[in-house]
Amino acid sequence: GAIPPLVNLVRSRTDNAKDKAALALRNLAVNSDNKVAITKAGAVSPLVGLVRSGTDGAKENAAGALLNIAANNDDNKVAIAKAGAIPPLVDLVRSGTDGAKENAAGALLNIAANNDDNKVAIAKAGAIPPLVNLVRSRTDNAKDKAALALRNLAVNSDNKVAITKAGAVSPLVGLVRSGTD
Repeated sequence: GAIPPLVNLVRSRTDNAKDKAALALRNLAVNSDNKVAITKAGAVSPLVGLVRSGTDGAKENAAGALLNIAANNDDNKVAIAKAGAIPPLVDLVRSGTDGAKENAAGALLNIAANNDDNKVAIAKAGAIPPLVNLVRSRTDNAKDKAALALRNLAVNSDNKVAITKAGAVSPLVGLVRSGTD
């Protein structure tokens, strides 16, 4: 299969190879069987490493891969959190490129879904203020992902208070009023 060699490329020395391999894994991870195989092949830790210290393109693609790997897979959500992905994803929401912010918010959205421990960890990592800022952003997809991530985090009572204190109500109401395209 293609997955183990792609995981090896994510670990490679060349930035271009890492970026392209992360993109390929991102695309393959849309499939349920593939996302399990990608995790079993050991891709999560090197993808987290790319989110932390890759090129801008590699960060965006690695965050996108983690977004897809976490979607609708409870075991993968746990594996991604255990691999230390939450703090670098929060950093990416705070200071990445527009595409990286969107993918990082989407990854946090999926990692938080139906996982109480991850909701707490994401809030403790400081995700709420940058997610609120992202709701105010120019790009509709980023706004949507940030708003949905805040929705998932708000299932936790302490997070509800933190979301309100971070000033989320006004931009969320504005988003509801104006919508996205």
